[in-house]
Amino acid sequence: MPVTLVIGGCRSGKSRHALNLAEAIPADRRIFMATCIPADDEMKMRVRNHQAERSPAWITVETPVDLVGAIRREKNTAGVILVDCLALWTSNLMAEDRNIQSEINSLTQCLTETDCPIILVSGETGLGIVPENALARAFRDAVGLINQHMALSAQTVVWMVAGIPVVIKTQVSS
Repeated sequence: MPVTLVIGGCRSGKSRHALNLAEAIPADRRIFMATCIPADDEMKMRVRNHQAERSPAWITVETPVDLVGAIRREKNTAGVILVDCLALWTSNLMAEDRNIQSEINSLTQCLTETDCPIILVSGETGLGIVPENALARAFRDAVGLINQHMALSAQTVVWMVAGIPVVIKTQVSS
């Protein structure tokens, strides 16, 4: 279960770096797991731009909430799985009033059951000011919790800063 977490702030280059990492892995079947629900024109444009960056070799799986189920369905035939992004997934879970800790536990377990490389992308939400409202604080806290658990589970953690990848964890498999 080689897992890489690519984390960073808005416009830090995390999605592009994760895609480059995934494309460097020799794989016949590349799965892109998209968690975004594009609700407005600006987000629809962002999605189209991300899609244009991927080669036609990528298979896109739209999975705004059932990320664990999607990974379990694809894990036996995928050569690499790229999940973009955990922060949007968290937002979707919160909108459906899901138990975040239960979802974290399920995802962590799922990652241990998967043999193909998985690259997770997530936003870093804890570097700014404390949000003014309870919902925004709950979102920040939930993303922070998921990021902590995924960083513990991952063999490699890359923090993107101004388009520069900074490796903050590397664990050699035994």
